[in-house]
Amino acid sequence: MPAIEGRPRPAPIATSKPFWDALKEEKVRLQRCGDCEAWVYYPRRRCPSCLSAALEWRQVSGRGRIYSWTIGRQATHPAFGADVPQLLAMVELDEGVRLTTTIVNAEPTDLVVGRLVEPVFEHGEDGMTLLQFQPVAGSG
Repeated sequence: MPAIEGRPRPAPIATSKPFWDALKEEKVRLQRCGDCEAWVYYPRRRCPSCLSAALEWRQVSGRGRIYSWTIGRQATHPAFGADVPQLLAMVELDEGVRLTTTIVNAEPTDLVVGRLVEPVFEHGEDGMTLLQFQPVAGSG
């Protein structure tokens, strides 16, 4: 999918670059602390649990469940006006990490707490890939 003019796009920095690079390969990688083994998201230089700098990038499945959701009936940014209603969710990955996202390939009635979801990779013409989720078929 092309990056639509005027839409805000990520600006990777050294700390987050491995996350964005993995998405380009249609993989989800998260940081894990080598000292306390806590999963870390969003990318950081130190573990928020023990303050260790021993963070390693590990591939995860990207599968999870809807933890919470809402329907955005007003665009979160003017450039997303054509996407209303936006299906916005917090997804809890199988590893226990929670992240905010957009649910795609779904109707509002498909959103149920606990519903299984899988990653969808939106490749933009600008070279950025965004992580979104869709319901797993038959998990409703």
